[in-house]
Amino acid sequence: MSIGQIDYQLFHVINEWGRSVYSLNSVMRLLAERAFYLFFVGLLVYWFTRKESNRRMVAESVVSAAIGLGISWVIGHLFYRDRPFVAHSVLQLIPHPANASFPSDHSIGAFAIAAIFVIYRRKEGIIWLILAASIAFSRVWTGVHYPLDVLGGALIGIICAAGVHRLAERFLFVSRWFNTGLGWYEKYESKILPRHLNKEEQIPAGK
Repeated sequence: MSIGQIDYQLFHVINEWGRSVYSLNSVMRLLAERAFYLFFVGLLVYWFTRKESNRRMVAESVVSAAIGLGISWVIGHLFYRDRPFVAHSVLQLIPHPANASFPSDHSIGAFAIAAIFVIYRRKEGIIWLILAASIAFSRVWTGVHYPLDVLGGALIGIICAAGVHRLAERFLFVSRWFNTGLGWYEKYESKILPRHLNKEEQIPAGK
């Protein structure tokens, strides 16, 4: 039996749970379509704590995800794979364009960010990894990805995260690049924030 056949059979088993355990379909739709936005919320929350380590973590997360998505674009064009709902009769629970199925962009982005979170904030990072895995699983359940699509995406995301962090640790010029970017932003922030504070101080009490 080929890898492709094993992949399809595993997809079929998971996708059919949408019929036998249909009470979970609403949860899977939510995970597949909306849960990724929690990563954006997490990035914003960590960023605006204004801690240096958190901002470095956010910067590495964004760079890792961007690199991963770039790799996905290349792979999707070189090794195009149809979505399950294009090639087979499936239970499709969410709408989706019939574009390249491999690798999963959702998995790449979620695992790239979660992996960096684990490096910097291990306990919280595990929770983010669980969320990333749940999103990946839901994409199979809802019929828009094969298991190998999300596993490949997870692997790409984790490798990109580990690579970016390793480069930033090992090579001074990469670390300086991150520090310079953060420094420029913080200079801009230090100019803007006092203006807002001054405006607030000028507002009479009780107004």
